[in-house]
Amino acid sequence: MTHIIADISMSLDGFVTGPDAGPDRGLGIGGEALHTWAFSDDPDDRRVLSEGTARSGAVVLGRRLFDVVDGPNGWDDTTGYGAREVGTPAFVVVTHARPVSVRLTDLDWTFVTTGLADAVATARARAEAASAESGRDLDVVLMGGGATVGSALAAGLVDVLSLHLAPVVLGAGTPLFTGEAPRTLVQRSVLATSTVTHLTYDVL
Repeated sequence: MTHIIADISMSLDGFVTGPDAGPDRGLGIGGEALHTWAFSDDPDDRRVLSEGTARSGAVVLGRRLFDVVDGPNGWDDTTGYGAREVGTPAFVVVTHARPVSVRLTDLDWTFVTTGLADAVATARARAEAASAESGRDLDVVLMGGGATVGSALAAGLVDVLSLHLAPVVLGAGTPLFTGEAPRTLVQRSVLATSTVTHLTYDVL
């Protein structure tokens, strides 16, 4: 069965980027500390990253994040989806307008201009097709940015929330939770490593 999983790194004070995030500084000032775990040699961090990449049948991201990863300082042959665990699932971008050009033409991009719910539905169909082809259950992963994941949570589109809680206080940046409708979470797992605490919740 395909699940919709929101997977994102967050500071202790609830930010998924530092301040002044943009295409030239995707994680903002100090935001690189949020993703230290993704490049860690800690075996538990490596396992979490590898398993998350392997389960991805399709990935949803917002236009701002697309502009970062497809920009000149974005992903390359060694650092792509899943950091050093370079994955190549289908990528679905929520956007008001298709980009004029795409740098990463070797990846499978779909641009949805009719809203987040339609993007998630498109990604679900792609993940289910990939599941049928591979013979194993694959999921839809919402990788961000923060506004996309937060909106999906508020709209009730998420089945599982996977948080990577970094031991850093950023003070400002892009918040994940912005006071939208409350959601009930059921804790599934907690894994503390040398760099981060991995938290997994079912979203009711």
